[in-house]
Amino acid sequence: MQWILQDIPLGRNIQTVRMSRNMTQMQVVEKMKLIGSSISRSTYANIETGRRNIKASDLRALREVLNVDYSEFFKD
Repeated sequence: MQWILQDIPLGRNIQTVRMSRNMTQMQVVEKMKLIGSSISRSTYANIETGRRNIKASDLRALREVLNVDYSEFFKD
């Protein structure tokens, strides 16, 4: 069996979840800051567009803010 490695569209999945919660990027970032993240709105925007990677600690904060399971972020 041969495995094909593909990147998961993490940023797009994050954006989809955020939009399904009817939240703006700024609202998400403000809530993330309340639980200890130092992420900026521009950094967050770059994560959603795939121009930047997300730190594990910010992914954990994002999961809490959006109230989802990690699997939502890693869908193909």
